[in-house]
Order: sequence, then C-alpha cells, then structure tokens
Amino acid sequence: MSDKDDLALCLRMLEHQGIIDFNGHASIRCDAGMLINVGSSQRSRLTAEDICTIDLDGTLIEGRGKPPLEFHLHAGIYRDRPDVQAVVHAHPQWSTYLTMTGHGYRPVFAQGTLLHPVDTLDTPDSINSPEMSARLNAVLRDRPAALMKSHGAVAVGADIVEAFVLITYLEENARRQYMAQQIGTPYVFTDAEIAAAQAKLRNPGLFRRTWDHFAAKLEDAA
Repeated sequence: MSDKDDLALCLRMLEHQGIIDFNGHASIRCDAGMLINVGSSQRSRLTAEDICTIDLDGTLIEGRGKPPLEFHLHAGIYRDRPDVQAVVHAHPQWSTYLTMTGHGYRPVFAQGTLLHPVDTLDTPDSINSPEMSARLNAVLRDRPAALMKSHGAVAVGADIVEAFVLITYLEENARRQYMAQQIGTPYVFTDAEIAAAQAKLRNPGLFRRTWDHFAAKLEDAA
C-alpha cells in the first residue's frame, strides 16, 4: 500500500471507532511537506483520492481539494519535531470529557502508559494559525500526545501506524479512567509500573498488530 492508502485507512479506522467524526485529520511527512486528507472529505469513505499534498505553508501541490483549516497544527509540529513523521488530530469523546471537567490524564491501563504524561492546551480554539500551533507545541513539547480543552487531542509518531495506535490507546485509557471514576478512584500505575509497561509495549511489532486488529474489524464491518 502507498502512504496515501495508509493515511486513508487510518482515517477510516478512526472514524469507525468514533475517535474522529465528520472532522479530524491525519498527515504523513513527505519531501514536499505533507500528505493530508482534504478538508471536505467524507471520513468514513476516504480513499487515496481524498489525500492531497501540501507544503508547510499550506500551498496545494497535488490533489483534488483544499487541506483542512487546521493544517497549521501539522505544519507546526513538523517544523519543530524532526523526529515526527505522522500526526493525527481527532476529537475523541472520552478524552474530551476529561478536559471538559478539569480531570488530568492518568495512566490506568498498560497501553495508556505509552502516552504518559499528557498535558492539556488550556483553550478550545482551533489550531488554525501559526500562533495557535506554537501554543500547542509548547504543551506537546517532545511528548507523543497532548489534549486540547473541550476540543480534542493530537498524537504523533515515527509513522502513521504509531500515531494511529497511540491516539487509540489514549482514548481507551481515557474511557477506562472516566468509567472507573463513576464508581470510585481509579488505580493509577506507579512510576515503576509505568516504566515496565513502556519498556515492553513501545514496540513497532505490537503497534502493527494493533493496526491490523482494527483494519480487520473495519473489513469485517464492511
């Protein structure tokens, strides 16, 4: 599969899980700048034809349609983070509940430790300017993910598989944290348990297995 095919599949899987809806976008770094889904695309039916190529200033190089208004989010991360090769921005439900109510992200299951610590951008504003992108990057720093108050989340990775998997783990951890908070105080992993889980689970082979799991679920649903 091409990078465009992978990007389209990533977005369809995220839509199928409810991590993105009619909005949300993902990108892959390329020589010209980035591949990113067209802003007007139907996320549940995305194909490679819905992926455009833009430079980091948002100039359309190739594709049938304009990039999303929040392309600045991706461009700013690529400028500041040479280690990042893929970015996902979504509006996940459970993660956003935490930010809406002032609850910080807590690592409550093993895969969720891979994101810890996760800080929150203290505004619901869209990341649609270089200034807003800089504010987000100051919160993200060198971490794999950040939350945005009453808005959504961003996850980054060494490739689109990793970025997809990390935002999936982020949302699952938030769901478990939220549900546990309804009946008591969630157990939070200790520093030693976090280190042990991260050493075991930060693994490209496991990331690929998670990707394949959700790809199969999407295929079965079709």
